[in-house]
Amino acid sequence: MSRLSYYGFFSILVLFSFVTSCNKEGSEQEPKTSPKMETKTNGKKILFFGDSLTAGYGLNGPEESFAHLAYLELQKKYPDLEYVNAGVSGDTTSGGLARLDWVLNTKYDVFVLELGANDSLRGLPTKMTEENLTRIIREARAKYPSIKILLIGMRTLPNMGPQYAKEFAALFPRVSKKEKTEFMPFLLEGVAGDRRLNQDDGIHPTAEGHKILSKHLVPYLNKLLK
Repeated sequence: MSRLSYYGFFSILVLFSFVTSCNKEGSEQEPKTSPKMETKTNGKKILFFGDSLTAGYGLNGPEESFAHLAYLELQKKYPDLEYVNAGVSGDTTSGGLARLDWVLNTKYDVFVLELGANDSLRGLPTKMTEENLTRIIREARAKYPSIKILLIGMRTLPNMGPQYAKEFAALFPRVSKKEKTEFMPFLLEGVAGDRRLNQDDGIHPTAEGHKILSKHLVPYLNKLLK
C-alpha cells in the first residue's frame, strides 16, 4: 500500500485546487449545487451541513456519501431515524451562514457541521472562519435550544505557511470548547493521502473512502442520539 505523507497530500491539494472545489470569491471553479434534501420520515432527525465532502462530490450519487452511509448504519439501532444531507459543493463558512436559516426550516435533534476547508483553500482569515462557525452554532441553538451539535475539524495547506496552518487547525477545537459541542478532530483521518481512497483530483474521497469516513463518524453520532 502506497500512502503519501500528510504534507504530500496537501501538495496534491495545491496542484488541483484551481480545478476542483477551492473556488475564488465571485468566480467558483467548482459550481455550487443546491443541497440534496434527502429526508426520511419519523423519529429523530440529523442535519448534515457542509461542503462537497458532505454532498458526496464526484460519487455516483448521494447514497454513496458518508452522510447516507452513516444513516444506514445508525438506522439499525434507530429504525425511525431521519436525516437531511445539506451539503453544498464549494461552500465556505460564510456561504453556510447565509443559507442556514433556510436549511433550519424544520427541527433537528443533531447538527453535523462540516465547513471550513474552502475557507482555507481561499486563504481567508482564520478569524473570519472562527467567527462564522461560532455564529452558525449559536444561531442553530437559538432556533432549536435542545439541538446537539458535532463540529468536524479540518486541516489546511502547507503553502499557506506554518503559522496559518497552525492557526487554522487550532480554531476548530477552540470553537468546540467555547460553544460546548461534540468534536471530531479530522474528517479525512485514514483517507487523506491514500491514492486508492481518493478521486483523481486528489481531494475528494472515492466511494470506498466515504465508507471509512462514515465508520469514523458513526460513534460520535451514536453518542449524540442517546
